Amino acid sequence: MFFCAGNNRFMTRIALFASGSGSNAENIVRYFSEKEDISIPLIISNKRDAYVHERAGRLGIPSFTFSKAEFDEGLAIIDLLRTSGIDYIVLAGFLLKVSQPLLDAYPGRIINIHPALLPKFGGKGMYGDRVHQAVVEAGETESGITIHYIDENYDEGDIIFQATCEVLPGDTPEEVARKVHALEYDHFPKVIEAVAKGLYPRNSASPAGKEL
Repeated sequence: MFFCAGNNRFMTRIALFASGSGSNAENIVRYFSEKEDISIPLIISNKRDAYVHERAGRLGIPSFTFSKAEFDEGLAIIDLLRTSGIDYIVLAGFLLKVSQPLLDAYPGRIINIHPALLPKFGGKGMYGDRVHQAVVEAGETESGITIHYIDENYDEGDIIFQATCEVLPGDTPEEVARKVHALEYDHFPKVIEAVAKGLYPRNSASPAGKEL
């Protein structure tokens, strides 16, 4: 953490990782722009042409691109994170598997959001519209979000928080996606804030749908 002499507080610094449009990333940045003790000093992507870079530019947040090989090797990214004083990593639509060097550098300090109620509809290749399509095809009556810590396997880390939405007969994957996105925008920043303040350490779980 960085110490801020002006307001006598420690500043928790969070890096966002994103692969796509960055709508969740922008929502998170805007939420924490109102906070005095948590900041988002940088955004990292694995895609140079991802729209998240344009969003970051508009928000005045530096953004960086690293190749898959650099993510796998980890050293350059870890150097940037440490130089920037990063305390936590938040995956906001980031599609690469987190490498072991990053896991070792930030144990229990990397969190992800998944657009379904894990352990259902998780694992390699299950992201975005694929998840919502699978939910509809399975005839599920509810879906939702899972916010969890990252470990060595896809979507298997300790669950921090879940919230649900109803899936109605006849709902399309696009309609399910809209409901899930609403949950993401509402809950993800609040859960990140709670984790950063030590309210949900690793190996503890929040009851599904608990308001923060």
